[in-house]
Amino acid sequence: MAQPLMPHATASWLVDNTALAFPQIADFCGLHILEVQAIADDMAATKLTGRDPVRAGELTMAEIEKGQKDPNYRLVMQKGPDQQRRTKGPRYTPVSKRQDKPDGIAWIIRNHPEVSDGQISKLIGTTRTTIAAIRDRTHWNIANIVPKDPVTLGLSSQRELDAVVAKAAKAAGIEAPTDTRLEGDREALIEQLRAERDAAGKVAEMTLAEQEAALFSGPAFQDPFKK
Repeated sequence: MAQPLMPHATASWLVDNTALAFPQIADFCGLHILEVQAIADDMAATKLTGRDPVRAGELTMAEIEKGQKDPNYRLVMQKGPDQQRRTKGPRYTPVSKRQDKPDGIAWIIRNHPEVSDGQISKLIGTTRTTIAAIRDRTHWNIANIVPKDPVTLGLSSQRELDAVVAKAAKAAGIEAPTDTRLEGDREALIEQLRAERDAAGKVAEMTLAEQEAALFSGPAFQDPFKK
């Protein structure tokens, strides 16, 4: 499914201007629901400027209204963004991330041996020679390579990795593994975000007099001569 040209900025606009459910926004923008939750709670690393998908021609108000009426409705993009796609060669990786590639390759080799060198090459943006050297441990820096999740390293998205693993597992005739390691952490984080949002809402609802009373009733303002 096509995604907006600027997923996070689009999600920010949808959170601020519609009554769509977080799962609907996450699905439309290709984000994790926790990313949408963080945007809604202003906890994102950078305050985003919303991007209107209606003006961009990616969504219609009629489609938004359908989603607002039915939380289970999946928004349909009107047109995908015009992008220049590479047809040959490995994917581009920022210079700051290139040193992490061997760690990401090693992680895939260790955890998903069914994934082919060609699939790893396209996913990470590297050469088959490098992958082969890491597989047979002849890489020049093998002593310092530590397997790390390529998603955590920023070398790929979780969706891209899951798609590659599922495709490789299907070709190998095995069941694709389901990663449930972070489910508990995700639930805990969601509860924490909700609690912080509720607490902020209660403070916002306090009158000025109540806030002043709470402020000046603290230990710092107690009468030092009062016993």
